[in-house]
Formats: sequence, structure tokens, C-alpha cells
Amino acid sequence: MPASSATSAASAMPASSATPPSAASSAPVVTRFAPSPTGYLHIGGGRTALFNWLFARGRGGKFLLRIEDTDRERSTPEATAAILRGLTWLGLDWDGDVVSQFDRKDRHAEVAHQMLARGTAYKCFSTQDEIAAFRAKAEAEGASYAVFQSPWRDADPARFPDSPYVIRMKAPRTGESHIDDQVQGRVVIKNDTLDDMIVLRSDGTPTYMLAVVVDDHDMGVTHVIRGDDHLNNAARQQMVYTAMDWAVPVWAHIPLIHGPDGKKLSKRHGATGVEEYQVMGYPAAGMRNYLSRLGWAHGDMEIFTSQEAMKVFDLKGIGKAPARLDFKKLENTCGHHMAMTDDAALLHELTAYLAAAEKPALTSAQSDLLLRGMYCVKDRAKTFPDLIDKAHFMLISRPIVPDEAAAKSLDAVSRGILKTLTPRLQNASWTKDALEPILNQIVAETGLGFGKLAAPIRAALAGKTATPSVFDMMLVIGRNETLARLEEASA
Repeated sequence: MPASSATSAASAMPASSATPPSAASSAPVVTRFAPSPTGYLHIGGGRTALFNWLFARGRGGKFLLRIEDTDRERSTPEATAAILRGLTWLGLDWDGDVVSQFDRKDRHAEVAHQMLARGTAYKCFSTQDEIAAFRAKAEAEGASYAVFQSPWRDADPARFPDSPYVIRMKAPRTGESHIDDQVQGRVVIKNDTLDDMIVLRSDGTPTYMLAVVVDDHDMGVTHVIRGDDHLNNAARQQMVYTAMDWAVPVWAHIPLIHGPDGKKLSKRHGATGVEEYQVMGYPAAGMRNYLSRLGWAHGDMEIFTSQEAMKVFDLKGIGKAPARLDFKKLENTCGHHMAMTDDAALLHELTAYLAAAEKPALTSAQSDLLLRGMYCVKDRAKTFPDLIDKAHFMLISRPIVPDEAAAKSLDAVSRGILKTLTPRLQNASWTKDALEPILNQIVAETGLGFGKLAAPIRAALAGKTATPSVFDMMLVIGRNETLARLEEASA
């Protein structure tokens, strides 16, 4: 990632609300996702990454990934790995290498000193005790909140002591500033509420507010799309852009995700981590579709591919109100995508699901059979556990042990009917057109309805009462296995 620096001189930021320069609209779109590696990838973070990915990919731009790992005590390699796994499972590919914010700390410090040279920042020698005394005095005077005003802001350098110092921004003290947000609209901030924030600590390490801006600038980010819990940060970060005379990116602060009860999403609502949804068996394409619609809309679009979403995704379609997680809608969306997915691709993702959920892998024979019979089970499944349940007849081997409900269908009369049916199937052509008349003939001879005949066949072939059609099962497992299971059940 190339580093860049400003070379022109500039004075302290103006106190007025003059609009800062914006990233050129003609520039290629560059978005980024910048999680902190302090835990798993939250579903809200997954949606934020998805919005950035859709916006960039739909405009031929770049989607970058930065790990904001400056909190060395809480950042862990395991959390970083979990974030990468979550994004990979969601199918969100990024451009270039993953950027470590911590590795760029020298660049951040360089910019802080550049601001000193430009006069938009200053050295502050105030101690923690002096700052605490200032706030205590303000509180005693009845102020509910007081912005610390450092006595070093305009001090003569000749007065500087030989002691540690921090570098603070020179925030505007009068007038108003504003954030023109693509989702929230114009947000006005009273400048007297903005403090001279610290950008470089006394130990030479940068603060988050500085590091984020420097990284976004150096990475060429044109659009910052993130959760609206960062909206207040935008006003302070915009000061850094102004201080360095850098173009400000387009802001888009999206509402957070709430649970079905309208409260902030938490563990009590169910899974909150992206990887948990893979372990629960949701297909990635369905998750992308559902998360895309969670807080964003485009006409009547409900079920769509990512390629279709890329063509129409825009910031105007994002609502201001928090989105509510709806598991029924998620399952319905995922069900549509399972039906839409190519059989081989679905089998590949099922294999990955089994590994993630630490379940036994499919044998080669099971995989071959499942691929052959995918057509008759995927249309009715909403998750991979659903798919496995419906494909049960393909994954079991003899002897078939029927469950309690299915066993009731294998009484003496039914077993007798199966004994009559079996020899008639011996030499039949193994197609539905050939098999259907044979079963209908048995129905006519016994006076039973087709459902009464199908019940013991289901029990014999699958050991369950809820299965795909008896013809589909017979065709998928083949003549020899069908006859063997019928003979076994009729004994």
C-alpha cells in the first residue's frame, strides 16, 4: 500500500463550517472493511462487509480489508483467523493483501508530526492530574460536560518544558461542522463540543482516530460504509482530513441489526457470529441475499444472486431504522437459494458444512449417490441439516431400521403387499413411466389408495414416513438396492 504525504503548508482549521473537499466522484470506487480482531466476526460486521463488497464490485472498484489491531492486549491471531474464515465463507473476496493497522504505526506518527509542522496540531504537556482538575472545576461550576481546553494550544515553544507530551488536534472552537452522510443525511455538530483530541500519545503511539484516517487516505478509500455507532467518530476524523488538506471520503453510516424484539442483537436472540450460521447449516448464497435485504431494499427484489445485487445496490436504498433479524425469513431465503444452486456446488458446500459442524464426512459412495439424487431433495430443504434429513434414504445402508412411525406401516398386510410387488419389479424398465403402472396395478388389485401403498414402500426404502416420492427414491438408489430393501422389509 503506497504511503502519501501532504507537502503544502496550511494553518489551523477554520472555525466556520466550510465544506471540506470530497473524494472526486470520478475516482474509481474503493471501499474497505476494517474489523478489530478482538473476537469472532459478528453478523452485523458481516453485513457491513457485504455492503462494502457489493458497492465496490458493482462499480468495478476495489474492496480492501484492514485489520485494526492496534489494541495489542485484546487483539489475537485467533480472532483475525476467525474474521478471515467468516468472510471467506460468506464469499466476500478482497483485493490485495490484508493490511495490519499496527504495522503502519510509524506512518501514523509521521502524519501527526506533519500536522505539527502545518500548525493544525500542537504539543500538549498537560498532566492527567491537571486535566482531572479542569473537569472537576467545570463540574463544580455546574457544567454537565466540559471540553478540555489545553493551555498549550497556542503556547510559545520557548515555554515548552523538557517533559513528555501528547500531540493534539486544533479543533474549531466556534461555529458548526457537518457530516454529509449518504444514509443519515446532514448531521450538524456544534464545534464547541469537539475537543482537541489526542492523535499521538506521549509514548509515540497513534490513537485510533488518527490511524483510521491515515490508513483510509493511504489506501485510497473513497467511500466509508460502516455502522452508525461510528457516526460520532466521523466528525472527529473529518478534522484530520481537513488538517492534512486531504479529500474526505463519502460517508455512509448504516443502522445496526436488532433482534426480532427490536432490541440490540445479542446472544439471547440466538447466533451472532458469522461462523455460527455456517455451523447451523445456512448456505452462503442465501446468507448474502438475506443480509443484503437486511436494511436495504430495491423495489420488490427479494430473491436474487450476488451478481444481480451488485448491479443495483446503492446507498440510497439503505434505511435509517435498525433492521430486525428474522430467522423465518432467513430460512425461506436460504431455501430458495438451495433450490437455485447447481447440484455439484451444493454438494461441495454441504461437505464444507459437515467439516465446520464437526460431523462425519460423506463417503465417496454417499457423495456419488447424493449428487445423483440432489434433484429430488434440494427443492424442499432450507438448510443443510434439512437436506441431509431429506436425503436420509441415500445415506443409509442395509439393514434399514425404520423409526417408530414408519414401523407402523410395516404390518403383516403391508409386508404381504411388498412381497407381491417385489417380483413384478424384477424385470421392469427402471423409469418412472414403467414403474408407475406396476404400482397402480397393485393399488387396483388391493383396493388401497396409492398413499396406503406408498407408506410401507417409504418405510422399506427410507425407514421414515416423510421422504421424497417413492419413484424418485427407487430411481436414485437403483433396481438392486430397491429390491433388496423391499425384500428385507417384507420378510
